[in-house]
Amino acid sequence: MSGLVLKLGPKERVLINGAVIENGDKRSRLSVVTSEANILRLRDAIHPEEATTPVRRVCYSAQLVLSGDADPADAKLPLLRRIEELSQILTDPDSRDQLTKAGQAVLDGQYYQCLKALRTLLPREDRLLAQRVS
Repeated sequence: MSGLVLKLGPKERVLINGAVIENGDKRSRLSVVTSEANILRLRDAIHPEEATTPVRRVCYSAQLVLSGDADPADAKLPLLRRIEELSQILTDPDSRDQLTKAGQAVLDGQYYQCLKALRTLLPREDRLLAQRVS
């Protein structure tokens, strides 16, 4: 059996194709065999009021597709534009690699993979913004 295996902690919530699923009182494993399922751990979700930086805003846009709140066809071009804008700012090789992965994921319709690649940039963005403030 192939697919995604989610390991959920007690009372942990996950969004699958727009439905919020809450685990019971014990840890559990959930196998998702549908490859096109949109899945988002709610503990990893960026809330609208937290989307205050360039990378967080792009992550939030990808997240809206995963949650079913944005149509993938409508979100595709704006997401690609925002990823391109980030690539003009984050020019180090590691960031460019993650942005390339994110862009390719959007082109492939794999919005979770896009979000996953973009989330790796959050600590880097935090460091850059902290340097700018101090």
